[in-house]
This record gives sequence, C-alpha cells and structure tokens, in this order.
Amino acid sequence: MRTLDGKVVAITGAASGIGRALAVEAAGRGAALALSDVDEAGLAETGRVATGVGAREVLLDRVDVSDRDAVAAWADRVAEHFGRVNVVVNNAGVALAGDFTDLDPGDMEWIMGINFWGVVHGTRSFLPHLIASGDGHVVNLSSLFGLMSMPGQSLYCAAKYAVRGMSEALREELIVAGHPVGVTVVHPGGIRTAIARNARVADPDDKQRTADFFDRKLARTDAEEAARVILDGMLAGKARVLVGADAHLVHHFAKTLGARYQDVVARVARRALPARTKVV
Repeated sequence: MRTLDGKVVAITGAASGIGRALAVEAAGRGAALALSDVDEAGLAETGRVATGVGAREVLLDRVDVSDRDAVAAWADRVAEHFGRVNVVVNNAGVALAGDFTDLDPGDMEWIMGINFWGVVHGTRSFLPHLIASGDGHVVNLSSLFGLMSMPGQSLYCAAKYAVRGMSEALREELIVAGHPVGVTVVHPGGIRTAIARNARVADPDDKQRTADFFDRKLARTDAEEAARVILDGMLAGKARVLVGADAHLVHHFAKTLGARYQDVVARVARRALPARTKVV
C-alpha cells in the first residue's frame, strides 16, 4: 500500500488522543473512515473534524472492543457500507497503574479485555475483509512498554507485550500464506493524551501524582506527530514503528543490556517515580 487516497480505514478508540489524530491525518490523505469508540460525544467531534479536513466519508459507531460479537458486527457493517476495508488500526487502549500485588482482579481483566483482546477481536474480525480487498494492512498499537517493562505497569506491559507477540506471529503467517495484507506493530513512547488521567490505579491517592508525573516527565510527543509517524511507517511497509525519541532510546537500551536492563530500571524507578502514600 503506497497511499491512503481512496482507501477505507477503520480505527478503534477514535474519540480522542492518538485515535483522533490518526483519523484526522488519514482524512487529510484522502481516506474514507470508519471510526469507533465508547465515547459517543468525543467520537462525533472526531467525525466533525475529520470531515472538515477532507475525509471522503465518515461512518461512526459506538463499539466496545472488549465485546467480540460487537466488534465482529462492526467489521461486517463497515465492509457492507463501503464495499471493502483496506486498513484496520486497533488503537483503543486504557491504562492501569499500581504494584502487581495491589491490583484489583476486575481491573486486570478490564485492561486485558481492551488492550489485548480488543486488538485480537479487531484483527480477527477485519482480517477476511482486508484479505478480500487485495491491498490490506493491520496496524496494532503496542507501547514503549511492549519493548521494556516498568514497575507499576505489570498488566499494561502484559497486554502490550502480548499485542506485539501476536502481531509479529500474524505477520509471519500472512507472509507464509501469501495474503496481500501487511502488519505493523506500533510502539509509542510518551504521547500527550489523556490516557494517564483516565487510568485506573490500585491506590486512588496515587492517581493525580501518577498523571502529573506522566504529563511532566514522560509525554514528549504530540498525538498529531505520532499519527504522521504511524501512517508513514505503515505506508512504508514497516513491521515495527517506534514513535518518539524515548521509544527509540528504550528500544536500543533494552537490546544492548538484555535482561540486565531490569535491574537498571528498578534502581532508577526507586529514585524517579512519584512517592506513594502508605496508610498505616
């Protein structure tokens, strides 16, 4: 795939953040859009903005990506409406912070349902349509924490590593089968979105500190730049796209040190992460 002009692009989590920026960027490149999210108000605003920058057509649907049947029905609706689907971007994601032993099991299932199973559902549901298009692409959002682990992010890391592994294996399978579908895994670093402020946390008292730490120390790249890098990488046929200088740095850091990086990260985190309030 060399261009998005005239292509049909489906994007999950399109109501805000990277998802909205991807929709606007794809619209500006001449794509028709199928956008979904659970935030209907935010989704409507994304649709309005995308239309204003030249989207050929915009189809909006409320979809919970953790619901397999809902995602399958959405994929069929998109294909029926447009007659084809060329790209699916499985972008919808949430955050969960806290030490592993403090996390609520329900929150663990919640983040895996969206960040991992949502990607699986989106990929499986759209893949037959992408193959049928003759010129398809799967873009799955992993994370910086799909390249390197971080204390306080155990289940987020679990989901993002799983997305990476599943996507890379799928890419190999599609090559073996000779299907005309590319697969790109995206590893954004700190992106200026509201994900940290909307996160669930093990200790409610940590939520504001964690969000402030993310915004001040980690969020180095804006969503619009991330969208450009992602779509450029997809069109270049890249198997892996790193977004932000921090993602590139971490990628090389982890490769160089191997498993020893964990000890370095633990020592740095002990000093750098926001102090937690313990109630005795």
